[in-house]
Amino acid sequence: MSYQPEIQTLIEKYTQASAYQELHWEGTMAQYVEMVTQSPRILRNAFQRIYDMIISCGVEEYTENKEKLFRYRFFSDPDNGGKDAVYGLEKPLMHLVNIFKSASRHYGTERRVLLLHGPVGSAKSTIVRLLKKGLESYSKTRDGAVYTFAWHLTDDKGETVVETCPMHEEPLHLIPKEIRIALIKGLNAGLNDGVKINVDGDLCPFCRFNFRNLMHKYAGDLIRVFDHVSVHRLVLSEQDRIGIGTFQPKDEKNQDSTELTGDLNYRKIATYGSDSDPRAFNFDGEFNVANRGLIEFVEVLKLDVAFLYDLLGASQEHVIKPKKFPQTDIDEVIIGHTNEPEYKKLQNNEFMEALRDRTVKIDVPYITRLSDELKIYQKDYKPEKVQGKHIAPHTLEMAAMWATLSRLEEPKKANLTLLQKLKLYNGKTLPGYTEENIKELKDNAEREGMEGISPRYIQDKISNALVSEDADGCVNPFMVLNMLESGLDHHSLIKSEEQKKRFKELLTVVKDEYAEITKNEVQRAICADEEAIKRLCANYIDNIKAYTQKEKVKN
Repeated sequence: MSYQPEIQTLIEKYTQASAYQELHWEGTMAQYVEMVTQSPRILRNAFQRIYDMIISCGVEEYTENKEKLFRYRFFSDPDNGGKDAVYGLEKPLMHLVNIFKSASRHYGTERRVLLLHGPVGSAKSTIVRLLKKGLESYSKTRDGAVYTFAWHLTDDKGETVVETCPMHEEPLHLIPKEIRIALIKGLNAGLNDGVKINVDGDLCPFCRFNFRNLMHKYAGDLIRVFDHVSVHRLVLSEQDRIGIGTFQPKDEKNQDSTELTGDLNYRKIATYGSDSDPRAFNFDGEFNVANRGLIEFVEVLKLDVAFLYDLLGASQEHVIKPKKFPQTDIDEVIIGHTNEPEYKKLQNNEFMEALRDRTVKIDVPYITRLSDELKIYQKDYKPEKVQGKHIAPHTLEMAAMWATLSRLEEPKKANLTLLQKLKLYNGKTLPGYTEENIKELKDNAEREGMEGISPRYIQDKISNALVSEDADGCVNPFMVLNMLESGLDHHSLIKSEEQKKRFKELLTVVKDEYAEITKNEVQRAICADEEAIKRLCANYIDNIKAYTQKEKVKN
């Protein structure tokens, strides 16, 4: 089939860029052992791989209020042009990356459930989505290469059947522990970056069944067993359910724990004659498919208690319990996200102490720096996205200012207003306030950013203003601020009249600030125009003359 030259060129470029042959490498067990001997990093576990993935994108060190911070370029979503970029959350992201770092060194956090906790719309889901997309991309690079294996078996008809390990596990699980320990010890001796390789665990029930049968057939000859094994490269993919799993709560009648750990295949029971035969079991639960990568629990604390029990063994012992089979090893990062009401419920539930003890909470608050909040709306409402509508200067800034003010706690210093506090946080200087004072302000406001107006509400009202009949080709700050105010009466998350009153008062503060900004800009514009200054001066003199001569000046 022939294509147009332009299409043909694009197809050829894609074929070259996709590196299909490299991503679908296949070899023998001996070749794989040789490969890991030369590059032990291939054997990294899920936590080590995610940490290396984040660091590989680059780290920027900077100082804010005399505090050393790190900004990880990975969370600016460089591979997708910043589509899912996270702004203004450097400290929570540092906390998260430090957990991955300690887990990669086997300091204990690899045996925990990571729980992103914060108000609605604070980018918890976005952070997890970045990790999942990043893992997919990283597994396609040479540094992020992951491998698994398949069995080449003979069926009753004498034909060769290829069966891939259903849990995509590490090929070295096929090597008996006695040999494996010696091999890993030799590999770790050559590593000098502080990270050590551990290949823990055993074969899944399906692979253990095949391994045991072949060992029996060949009287324990491991080399001949390996002749039935081929190793191939693994590309992680959420869509293909390879290495990335997602579990979302449903109503209690429509879900059970088999969604996490797999279920019996009743059609195959008739073929193999037993429901405890691993060939008659589907290892397709979310824990199974997420092996070697990451599993996300959406609104994790809304899960039924029976599901939360599965998390205990999966996090602490790195094992799951499929129905009618022994505990099965897994290697994956377990990360969930939840809102404050559900977390409080967990704290008050004395029966869930075991889960609380195995959980590391990472607070993900709202943005409290105006310039970072503004970036969200500038990204969403670029000129090319608003279809010919003009957004007047300061429109997005005023909306962002109101949202940020709603999240700040009232300053305890009597001579400091909330607006001045916002400006200090945004890098402005005020007489009498040093970097230590600003750090003290932040330290004294422990819950700052955990309440307030969500960016989603702002986005909804800006969108309403853009499509309203009053817009007429242009949207200005007053239109958006009026939209924000009118929507407060129907805001589903405003709990009290007192809260609504406070938000309306903050809108007045923002309107006054906009008036000041406009006044200053007009004055600067006049000062920059010599002719305008001359006209103003002449007009002033004319008015003085008219006043002294008791005359009137015509405008």
